Amino acid sequence: MSPMQLARRGVARRVALTPMTPLEQVRAGRMGHRVVQLLVGLVLFGVTMALLVRATLGLEPWGVLSYGLIRHIPLSYGEMVIATSFVVLLLWIPLRQWPGLGTVLNAVVIGLATDATLSLGPPVEGLGWRALLMVVGVVGNGLAGALYIGSQLGPGPRDGLMTGLAHRTGRSIRLVRTSIEVTVVVLGWTLGGVVGLGTLVYALLIGPVVQLFLPMLTVRLGPPAQEPELAETSGS
Repeated sequence: MSPMQLARRGVARRVALTPMTPLEQVRAGRMGHRVVQLLVGLVLFGVTMALLVRATLGLEPWGVLSYGLIRHIPLSYGEMVIATSFVVLLLWIPLRQWPGLGTVLNAVVIGLATDATLSLGPPVEGLGWRALLMVVGVVGNGLAGALYIGSQLGPGPRDGLMTGLAHRTGRSIRLVRTSIEVTVVVLGWTLGGVVGLGTLVYALLIGPVVQLFLPMLTVRLGPPAQEPELAETSGS
């Protein structure tokens, strides 16, 4: 089977994500494996976000907003990522959503990893090297997303906003995601954020890349265990 056929097969596979409340996520077992996978995914996500910054060819949609904001607010890029994550979490309140362990760690770890990577990596010269950083950043970001989503410890703040709005409005995930990302790109660009080829490449590739890796990286879990009272009621 050729690499292209493998990629198409991976994108077409269904993912066995188990719907769970935050408490059920913690009780579902295999916590050691899942927490390690979650943290690796979040750190990698922050590292690859920093690579996109160093490539200077355009950032991912929320990165455009964060970069635009730091031009007006005295925070580092990673600190702004953390700040916007918690602002987005406030928008969960009217949507009646509860953050999981992964949600809270997502809001903090990614920003810390981004700043740490930016402090270690100097600006990159040469279009070829910058293009390579962009490609590695996009693919690595998709792999990182599959890692933390596959740990099944709760969505990230922005993912939860997307799914929450889709549930409350009855609109499709695709429409809601597109609407949110177009809004943040326009707002970020207005504030001075970096929009370019990398933004377009990210928008086109991030979904297929996540879908390619997610079936391989999703931690298989059984159905959530029922509470004793609920189990007795349902059996009577």
